[in-house]
Amino acid sequence: MLLGVDVGGTFTDAVLFDGERLHTAKLPTTPEDQSQAVIAAVEAVIALAGAEASEVETFAHGMTVGTNALLEERGARTALIATRGFADVLEIGRQDRPSLYRLCAPKPTPLVKEELRFEAAERIGPEGMIEPLGEAEPSRLAQLVGDSGAEAVAICLLFSYLEPAHERRIAEHLRSELPGVHVSASHEVLPRFREYERCSTTAIDAYLSPLLGRYLGRLEEAASGAGLPAPQVMQSSGGVASAAEAARAGAWSVLSGPAGGAVGAGLIAQRSGDGNALGFDMGGTSCDVCVIEGGEVKRTDSRTIAGRVIQLPMVDVHTVGAGGGSIGWRDGGGALRVGPRSAGAEPGPACYGRGGSEPTVTDANLMLGRLAADSKLAGDVTLDRSAAEKAIARLASSLGLDPIETAEGIVRVANQEMVRALRVVTVERGIDPRDFALLPFGGAGPMHAAEIASELEIGRILCPRAGGVLSALGLCASDRRQDTARTVMLSGEDFTAERIAAAVEELAAGLGGDTDAAAEVTYELRYAGQAFELPVSGSLRPDPADLAERFAEAHEQLYGHRDPEGEVVLVHIRLAMVTAGARPRPIASAGTIEHDSRRVRFGAEWLETPVLRGEPAAGLGCAGPAVFELPESTFLVPPGWDVDVDDAGTIRATSTGATR
Repeated sequence: MLLGVDVGGTFTDAVLFDGERLHTAKLPTTPEDQSQAVIAAVEAVIALAGAEASEVETFAHGMTVGTNALLEERGARTALIATRGFADVLEIGRQDRPSLYRLCAPKPTPLVKEELRFEAAERIGPEGMIEPLGEAEPSRLAQLVGDSGAEAVAICLLFSYLEPAHERRIAEHLRSELPGVHVSASHEVLPRFREYERCSTTAIDAYLSPLLGRYLGRLEEAASGAGLPAPQVMQSSGGVASAAEAARAGAWSVLSGPAGGAVGAGLIAQRSGDGNALGFDMGGTSCDVCVIEGGEVKRTDSRTIAGRVIQLPMVDVHTVGAGGGSIGWRDGGGALRVGPRSAGAEPGPACYGRGGSEPTVTDANLMLGRLAADSKLAGDVTLDRSAAEKAIARLASSLGLDPIETAEGIVRVANQEMVRALRVVTVERGIDPRDFALLPFGGAGPMHAAEIASELEIGRILCPRAGGVLSALGLCASDRRQDTARTVMLSGEDFTAERIAAAVEELAAGLGGDTDAAAEVTYELRYAGQAFELPVSGSLRPDPADLAERFAEAHEQLYGHRDPEGEVVLVHIRLAMVTAGARPRPIASAGTIEHDSRRVRFGAEWLETPVLRGEPAAGLGCAGPAVFELPESTFLVPPGWDVDVDDAGTIRATSTGATR
């Protein structure tokens, strides 16, 4: 029995796979303490399966604790120890700007306050020692940190990725003298060059780790009390680690929730398609998109969240503030806008009847007949059409539109936000979205999928039976993964197979050499004189000429050209040791479908539309328009689409007008 529980902004999803069938549950998230909703969802799904907690073999968990703490700036009180003269690196940052012409755009507040930045009297340069660390210096720094009341401390000294001796001495002394203070040292978190990125990542690790430690401690205690195995926590890289490992390294699980969805999408892309798909996860507060090729989600080694850089391996997910709870509003110029502000879990959309009064995407879908007024959502939430009408009518009045036009506008604006997000991860990176299937999931994703697919000229949609809880299913299918990286800077005569293999072996030794794990190696290369690198996968002992050629191919795909005379530099090596997890193979339900119909708005007209409620059986087929009301989501099929259901319960839709 495999158990996965994913916490979202609005709902907490649980999936239990018993070897043949998927059992699912969906309950409202408890923002004050996410572990309460986690245990409640576990108890609900175990009861639905008629099982016992003691039968569960693995318990994987995806969370938003770290993400929310970073966005809301409510992590630990954190100090920073830097080389003398470099304590303000977090505030100085980089000179580039997200918006080129906004010269006065505010930067995010540094996670480390000015009075908590301390300088170490030491200096190591690229060629070695410049100023030794004095014998009394670690004690002096420990006294400063202790007196400051810091809960955590980040240590980031110059060139510690080359020579960590000074950082190691300070870290060991702080851990000995201040056992209640979490210590993150940059040579342990990110042994790579680029001072700002290394310092930012280390500071985020220190800022989040105490909070995650407390949360995961409560969850472990609750799981033990319920008779469950200890939770495994999804990391941003798409693999799970023990709760203790996750608590020690908070920066590694910032994208814990989206990573589970990406893994689940990869599983469905392999099971029900050709392995190539665009994952599209629309939940209550946001939409996450990713590219899946050959059944594997693409990964990146850097991400900016709330204006702060995290340079660690993570699934390559792009997020926009467009979800079912995203609020429609009129801007200063009189235009209709949607999001990024969301109604969240409390109070939720106006139609939830929990005190929300502002119009959301969910309210608009209810007005347009895409959702039924008698639908019962997770946590016994029933929809109040009159409340939705009142909320949208107020916005319509301010815009000078009628309520139906306003509801259509809310949906169209939200769709365009998600289309732009998909273009970021495809068109802007040299990928043609028409070569992929669109794979929608999340509670709201399937409702918007066909319109988004048409906008991008995508002719195939894969809607999983468990689309509303696919992130939780992805947790069940997760590998155990250990990641590490280092800067090597090999070029010219040093760019040899022997030097590369020696560096990889050293990295592998640092991860413990698990004999059951498979190695995944990524080499990051650039032309001499360039500022940034491109990743190329390879073997443990790659041929340098082959690496250089594949780098040139990647460069040409992304930028449209290559430099045959350019010198290739190997900058970083990333290594992951991966122990394969279970691969659930659910089968379609043999249950019955309830048939109904209702009026649904498609474009400018209302159509009487068949409604199929329940879990569709394999072999079922029909032509649009149709509405599939699945247990955790609703799949809207407009006219011009044909659908069939495969043996996994996935609804496969094909556009009758598709040209490729």
